[in-house]
Amino acid sequence: MSQNHVKRIRESLLMSKAELARKAGVSPLTVNRIEKGEGCRMSTMRKIILALGLNLSDRDKVFPV
Repeated sequence: MSQNHVKRIRESLLMSKAELARKAGVSPLTVNRIEKGEGCRMSTMRKIILALGLNLSDRDKVFPV
C-alpha cells in the first residue's frame, strides 16, 4: 500500500469524491480505494491526475514513487 496525495489535493480544491469520480470517469468506489492507498492502473492514475486539473508531468505530486 503506497501513500498518495489524491485526498489532500481533492480537498484543497473543495471537490467531493463523487465529483472527482465523475470528472475522471471512474467509480466513487475507485476514488475511495485510491485515497486509502490501494494500487490502481496507470490509466486510472492518468484520469485522476487530469481530473484534478493537473498535468501528467505532475504525476509525482499526486502519486509519489
